[in-house]
Amino acid sequence: MRNHYQQIQAEERAVIMLMRQQNRSVREIARSLSRAPSSISREVSRNLLASPAGYDPVRAGARAKCMKQVVRQRRKLAPDTPLFGVVDYFLRQRWSSEQIGGTLRRMYPDDPSQRASHETIYTALYAMPRGELRRDLIACLRQGKELRRPRSRGDDRRGQLPGMQSIHLRPPEADARLVPGHWEADLVKGAFNRSAVGTLVERSTRLLILARMPDASAASALAGFSAALQRVTPSLRKTFTYDQGREMSHHRQLAQQTGVQVYFCDPHSPWQRGTNENTNGLLRQYLPKGTDLSQLTQKDLDAIALQMNTRPRKVLGFRSPLEAYAEIMHNLGLAKSATLH
Repeated sequence: MRNHYQQIQAEERAVIMLMRQQNRSVREIARSLSRAPSSISREVSRNLLASPAGYDPVRAGARAKCMKQVVRQRRKLAPDTPLFGVVDYFLRQRWSSEQIGGTLRRMYPDDPSQRASHETIYTALYAMPRGELRRDLIACLRQGKELRRPRSRGDDRRGQLPGMQSIHLRPPEADARLVPGHWEADLVKGAFNRSAVGTLVERSTRLLILARMPDASAASALAGFSAALQRVTPSLRKTFTYDQGREMSHHRQLAQQTGVQVYFCDPHSPWQRGTNENTNGLLRQYLPKGTDLSQLTQKDLDAIALQMNTRPRKVLGFRSPLEAYAEIMHNLGLAKSATLH
């Protein structure tokens, strides 16, 4: 049963004064008044006087009455404020709270009233009364739940692929993320693992390309990833990093067709493709688990990739991947030629 707090009354304040004059402890006073010791302790500490009189019940009552008349500051993200309307709009565009907060800081660097941190946004959402609006907005968050489930850790059923190159042989420039053209890839699988979408993420700019595949077979992975990489200017096809999934058994043909050098992560080491893993998590907002991905066309996937590539990212200083991509291309003098085909 929920406890209801009742403010301390004038008669109780008189008892507190008398028992304090008798040097009675806080717990003794609390027991005599059927109050929590913490309530008595707070009441006394708020109203102690720097004089022999100590606790003054008259002063305490006047202070309590005054505090009741003080108007509380209005919440910054109350549902009827213009700022809440901006947050509502971006949430429905599937932006995260950090992306919204970072973008507001960029838009209004000198006006704190027009900004809200990601913690403020989370607090405002979960403090809302239960109802359709609260439910809709929380569903727009990346996880959409109050508790996170740990990832299941099954046995690794993957074996060594013939002719595979270890990630430890990958050029240092790929780790530094200073030069574009180094890609991480994976499959996002649909309902019952019967459909799949290939994901390619460029390490330095986080640019995403999605590849439609009829299934998760090695032949489909070869065709899908080859077609996706062929859309990239040849000078930006340097390396391609994958896990040791059997769908990459045609990796040598992929290297021949696209010119990339293919490297493989260590077993049980998803952090070695951390950029792709994180992007796949964001992608699940658009392609929830259990979705039949075979119903999506390449045009549908391109539209999803465009939306993700125009979302601000914290790791990029709240620029979008397309902004970061354009900036690097400009710095390399490839702004006109280094676009996706």
